[in-house]
This record gives sequence, C-alpha cells and structure tokens, in this order.
Amino acid sequence: MRSSPSAVPSDPDAGVPEVDEAAAVAFTQDLVRLRTVNAAGATAVERPAADLVSRLFTAFGWPHEVVAVAPGRPNVVAVVEGGGGPGRTLMFEGHTDVVTEGDAGDWTVDPYGAELRDGRLWGRGAADMKSGVAAMVHGVRALQRAGPFPGRIVVGVLCDEEGLMLGAKAFAASPLAAEVDGVIVCEPEGYEVCTSARGGIRLRLDLRGEMAHGAMPQEGRSALVAGARIVAALAEAEAWALRRYGTHPHAGAVTVTPTVLRAGDPDQLNVIPGRGVLGIDVRTVPGTDHTELTEHLRQAAVDAADTVGVTVEAAVVDDRPAVEIDAAHPLVAALVAGHRQVHGAAPRFGAVPGTTDGTILTRDAGLPTVVYGPGGKWIAHQKDEYVEVREIAEYARVYAAAARHFLNGGARPEGGGT
Repeated sequence: MRSSPSAVPSDPDAGVPEVDEAAAVAFTQDLVRLRTVNAAGATAVERPAADLVSRLFTAFGWPHEVVAVAPGRPNVVAVVEGGGGPGRTLMFEGHTDVVTEGDAGDWTVDPYGAELRDGRLWGRGAADMKSGVAAMVHGVRALQRAGPFPGRIVVGVLCDEEGLMLGAKAFAASPLAAEVDGVIVCEPEGYEVCTSARGGIRLRLDLRGEMAHGAMPQEGRSALVAGARIVAALAEAEAWALRRYGTHPHAGAVTVTPTVLRAGDPDQLNVIPGRGVLGIDVRTVPGTDHTELTEHLRQAAVDAADTVGVTVEAAVVDDRPAVEIDAAHPLVAALVAGHRQVHGAAPRFGAVPGTTDGTILTRDAGLPTVVYGPGGKWIAHQKDEYVEVREIAEYARVYAAAARHFLNGGARPEGGGT
C-alpha cells in the first residue's frame, strides 16, 4: 500500500543524505569475494550473492522477493516506500554475475580477495558491477534514513546480465515493471551519464563446401577460404554501415567484427575443409535498422562465399537494439542534478559501449533508462579489475540526491510514465 499523502516529503534541494561509507565498501568486498561467474552449464551462479543481498534487505526492513528465473539464478527485488505520499516509482538496477577471471596467474591480486590497496578495491566484479550494486543499495538506504520522500523506489538486483539477460527479461515481464517510471542502471561508466547504449547483433554463419585432398584443391570447395573472403568482405560492409547510419555523437559508429573462424582439423593439415563456422559481433548505434543491416551482412557473406562455391546459412543468435533517452528527460535531469549537487559541476554525457540490462528493460517494457555507475568505463572484464574506493560512497550520494530530485518531480501521471 502506498504511504499516506499527509506525510511531509523531503526537499530536493536539501543537503545530500549521509551515506554509511564503511558499510558500502564492506558490502562491495563481501560481494566481490563471492565467485559468481556466469559460465556455460553453471548452476547457482548468483545464489550466494542473492542470499547476501536478501539478508541485507531484511536487516533494512525492506520487503522484497527472491525469484528464481532459472535454477540457481535468482532476482532479488525490493520495494522501498518513501512515506511521503504518492508519486513516481524510480528503479535502481544492477546485477551480481561476473565474467570469468581467466587465468588467475595473470592477475597481480587475488581475483576474489577484495583487497583494499592504493585507494582501490581489487577483484573480479569490483567495477562490473558489484560496487554499483553496493552504491545503489546504500544510496537508497541513505535517502530512506534522511526522512520521508514521495513515491517509492524499486531496488532490482538481477541475474544473468553477462549472459542472455534472463533476469532483466523476467523483470520486464512482471507486473511491477509496468509501474516503474524510470530506471538508473548502475554499470561502471567513469562519471559519464550515458543517455545511449549501443545495440548488438550476433551472427553465426555455417559454411558448406566440399572436402578434398590438399594435393588436389581443384576437387574441393574450401570453407576456410570462403571464411577468409567473408572476413575481407565484412570490412566493406562496415564501411557501408557508416555511410548508411552515420556517426552518433556519443555512441560512435556501427562496427562489424568477425570473432570466430573455425574450419579444418589441425591434425589433418593435408585436408581441405568442407565445413566451417564464422561468428560476427555487430555493434549498432541509435538509428540503425537491424533488419536492413542483418540482411546486408548476410548477402555480403553469401556473395563472398559463392566465389569459391561455398554456401552460407546465417542465423541471428542475439539481437539487442541500440537505445537512447532524451537528455531533457526528467530521469536524466534528476541524475544530472544529483551529480552536480555532490560534485559541484555538471557531468559529461556519453554512451555505453555495449548493452546492459537497461537495453532489455527499454526494449521489452518500454522503460526509460539511463546508465551511470562507479568504476572505469574500460576496466570491465580485464585482469586486475578495480574500483576507486572513494567512488562507492560518491555514487551512493549521487543516487540518493538524484532519487530525491526525481521523486519530488510530482505525482505519477495517469497511465504511467513521466
């Protein structure tokens, strides 16, 4: 039930709520120490982190649900009522899964030690994005402790962002999603307010030729040669995309990157391979027509392979649109105001180089999303990942201030949205 309208709402221009910095840093460390690697075939990936989050929400007295969207893959979603009367619903979103650490011997620190050194917190997920989860949770807690505020806040700690984004898809399909007016996604973006995010298309090309003896290449149709010709053709396809869709001021240009080319057996060097697979990672910008671009790439591949008599079967493995929110949107304006209140200057605007859960929340539920969180934009998925310790509390304060500005923007309009 929503809080009574008679409660006195907080002043959006009041001082920034006080954040428990030590608790926020400690919570980040506790999360980093959990090896929640999103790997093929893994089970119970996020469960330990979800349990940790759930215990903290219980300690805060936040009503919440832990919902498994796949075995061992839970979302944890809390709803924090402001007690200041009816108003908007703001969501903070983060994920608890991480990519593999790779070869731990390449690290100079324990990937799961959460060591504090040189003003940094080190470990896999420190930036992407367990510090963001800690900052958003403690930012909301700080705002709650500062007094009543109108409306309510949804705190969504979701699963599988590093995979197929099952957690975001499940939340987007839930009744609660229809009540959300805006989402701040707390991914690491290096102090940039990211109003756009690049889209992604993953293509798999299966190449079919004819196997033959290496001494008689005229008798075969090489999938390997076809793959090489397709790779060369993709450079021109990328140039076509640049001419067709232009350059976005923050997101840049469409990129077409071959990532896998597999054909032949390294133990049979005298055999011309008749079968092969080519993988392509395409990154798009707002305004890109994915259907048109995909067909252009398919036709380019077919034409290149046909020069050596090889056929191509193309399959779209994943398709995520580029998304964008107007810089004048109340959600963005509130975040900019919060950043200015904490830092004394306006933030830079930018774009997310890849996709986030926000992409799915916008695509599937129509939710306005903006991305802004602790950690360097380019440190994610690298060895010796870290976050500057001071950023954790800084971002928590910005989140609290931004929420106060957004939620004091007026009652929720009829029919939803801001």
